[in-house]
Amino acid sequence: GAVTEQRVLRREAFERWAAQLAPALVAMEACGSAHHWGRWFAARGHTTRLIAPEFVVPFRKGGKNDTADAEAVAIAARQPTMRFVPIKTADQQAMLAWHCAREGWKEERVALLNRVRGLLAEYGVVIPRSPERLLTALPALTEDARLPDRIHALLLEVREQLSALHARLAKCDAHIAAHANHSTAAQRAMQLTGVGPVTASALAATVPDARVFRNGRRFGAWLGLTPRQHSSGGKTRLGRISLHGNVYLRNLLIQGARSTLQSALRADPAKANRLQRWISALYGRKGYFKTVIAIANKHARMLWAMLARDENYDASAWQRHPMTSIASPKNP
Repeated sequence: GAVTEQRVLRREAFERWAAQLAPALVAMEACGSAHHWGRWFAARGHTTRLIAPEFVVPFRKGGKNDTADAEAVAIAARQPTMRFVPIKTADQQAMLAWHCAREGWKEERVALLNRVRGLLAEYGVVIPRSPERLLTALPALTEDARLPDRIHALLLEVREQLSALHARLAKCDAHIAAHANHSTAAQRAMQLTGVGPVTASALAATVPDARVFRNGRRFGAWLGLTPRQHSSGGKTRLGRISLHGNVYLRNLLIQGARSTLQSALRADPAKANRLQRWISALYGRKGYFKTVIAIANKHARMLWAMLARDENYDASAWQRHPMTSIASPKNP
């Protein structure tokens, strides 16, 4: 289509202008506040499409500016094979905000502990690189004769800050656990070994409808758990995992895969199930790290199958379901 109007508007003026538009297709990059505007337009009868910035870049001509970006978004939205980002509800974003706060406070706690460990080393007090060891040693260090009184006062402040951080993290865990216990999708996900309340809650809030993915492989690829391809001339070359998609959810699945691997290695070979035997054999061939990624990818596929088909976990489900896809006109 042809360009009928081109202007630059500030937020308030844009909202007044957009409120007068007739229902139309609205496309935008999936960046900050995009989900808010997606809900805003949808509530007024518009069809909203959010596009990941990485899919907009190939359609940009010349340098990067607002005009070039808008043109690239308009072109990208017309592509028949374009993948769109589902719009999250306000409740889903609120739940993910608790996850975000939890990760931020965890990083703040680690930074504080590392800072204190470095300060103590300046006075010859060496604490092993373990948060638990440092937390255990802090009460005695506030009265350690090797440290000056000024450091004692500082360590008391550190203890108070750590107590506050632990209280905040406990509140986050309580909110996340409550969400996991009240979400049908999260409860179903927790039936899988290696998936706890945090992973299940993040999954339910991030992927409210697994059917937007055509199959489990596409879900695993969206999480960045599949290898990059460098194929040419009919020869397939696979590299490291792509690391695309949701970093937080991918890391949670990888952490869960570590526990699943340890559980499989400890299992009695005579009583091991099919999945544990596969994990043990893969560990013997490929080693620790590749096995962990393979388990995380398999977990992603299994979670997709459970959520897309509304089924509980069943170790023998592979015998009932052939490797088919769930059709959807808007699959990533």
